[in-house]
Amino acid sequence: MHPLICQIGPFTVYAYGLMVAIAFIISTTLAGMRAQKDGISRDFFFDFSFLAFVSGIIGARVFYVSEHAQYYLRYPAEIIMLQHGGMSWFGGLILGSLAGFIYLKKHNMPIYRVLDTLAPFLALAQAIGRIGCLLNGCCFGRVSKFGIYFPAHKATLIPTQLYSSLVLVFIFLVLRIIQEHPHKRGEIFFTYLVLYSLKRFFIEFWRADNGIIFFGLTLFQIMSLAIFLAAVFKLTLLIKSGD
Repeated sequence: MHPLICQIGPFTVYAYGLMVAIAFIISTTLAGMRAQKDGISRDFFFDFSFLAFVSGIIGARVFYVSEHAQYYLRYPAEIIMLQHGGMSWFGGLILGSLAGFIYLKKHNMPIYRVLDTLAPFLALAQAIGRIGCLLNGCCFGRVSKFGIYFPAHKATLIPTQLYSSLVLVFIFLVLRIIQEHPHKRGEIFFTYLVLYSLKRFFIEFWRADNGIIFFGLTLFQIMSLAIFLAAVFKLTLLIKSGD
């Protein structure tokens, strides 16, 4: 669509990088305000969010590069070109969660309380980030006469990035509603995992950038199913518990 926003001398502003930066600033600002209401220091929450964000970016990039190893072996310089897009939510979830977990344990903070504060704004950040994907032309959908023309692909494609963004806004609103009402610790975070994994599973049927590997499903659909089942199981236990 419009991968380049503008160019000022040697400095180029890329749509993908810009939207990721905007997503981080808006989401951490709003989450920090919420953290104070939840009894969490705003400075501590910002440090935690920054660590999780950077770790998530690294994990998302490593996972994406490993998926497309043949391409990056031919063009190794592209590995660090984040402005061209190419990140995997699953990789970001794994490394971001691991780094965040270690940080919270180190500071003896209640993990679920922090994750419940963060989860809605994580969905919001992803919604904004998907607009970057739309402008960049990555994470593209299948060819369809009812789609949008993408100059980079010279084809009319289903705007899966836009659909993902809209669903993520819906997820953000649902989680915020739960957040404003009495809930059990961990309920918001696991609800986020349930809703996101469902979204990703079904949106994959429209995407064209991931190959089928098993029973007509992509790797990300299989991973989404695994996360969905684990999150539903954990959410059920939380709801049934008397705590």
